[in-house]
Amino acid sequence: MTGETPTPHEALLQVDNLRIRFGEHTAVDGISFDIAPGQTLGLVGESGSGKSVTSFAVMRLLAPSARLTGAIRFRGQDLLALPEDKMRGLRGREIAMIFQEPMTALNPVLTIGEQIAEAVRAHHPKLAKAEVRERVLASLEEVALPDVSRRYGDYPHQFSGGQRQRILIAMAVVNQPALLIADEPTTALDVTVQAQILKLLRRLREQHGLAMLFISHDLAVTAQVADHVAVMQHGQIVEQRRAEDLFRNPQHPYTQRLLAAAPTMRTDRAAPLATLR
Repeated sequence: MTGETPTPHEALLQVDNLRIRFGEHTAVDGISFDIAPGQTLGLVGESGSGKSVTSFAVMRLLAPSARLTGAIRFRGQDLLALPEDKMRGLRGREIAMIFQEPMTALNPVLTIGEQIAEAVRAHHPKLAKAEVRERVLASLEEVALPDVSRRYGDYPHQFSGGQRQRILIAMAVVNQPALLIADEPTTALDVTVQAQILKLLRRLREQHGLAMLFISHDLAVTAQVADHVAVMQHGQIVEQRRAEDLFRNPQHPYTQRLLAAAPTMRTDRAAPLATLR
């Protein structure tokens, strides 16, 4: 692997030599990284490189057929050894996730207010109904969803794609987690809405001191949010460095090809783009 793994003091999340296998197929092959409180690590690579599988492993949401070795430590606790009831107590409260496609992540037959309220009640069962509603409305206001009191009772199909993504973010941060995992949160959005969502994630991180694992195939998007970047290829991290250093002077040939494959204002439009093969 090119570059050194960042070793921040008192890392919030530590992934150590993680391997994930499905039968004879190795999806993730011995990766390690740390995320400190308030830090964003961008995990980038092409489809099939192992990014999302890694995020699901952190959340302990992989199918029973997955075989994991190594360690995933959150505040010193090895999540892979944690009993399921203890993991449920962390999932959604201390560690939250924004999934890739909001229309499939949201339940179409429940109002958006009720879905976020479920996330609150799961971890705060003694809260009064009025207080739960207050927390939900505050979360929706925080992600700048318009007219939240009126739209509390609306269903997912009544919102635009960008608004649905804001609702998912509200659901993820309503319990004020320490770590937020964002799995391709802007993939299905147009560039204007994409910029708004990235700005929102940066603001939430600054306001709440969130640590973030930001997963994307898009290096340009990752550059806007990440402090450090880890580049994955075929289940391995091939380069991991501070974001500004990696984008200014990529060391690994795969990282160089990823950057060359993305057009910029200075790209020669007469020349073919680089490929990843």
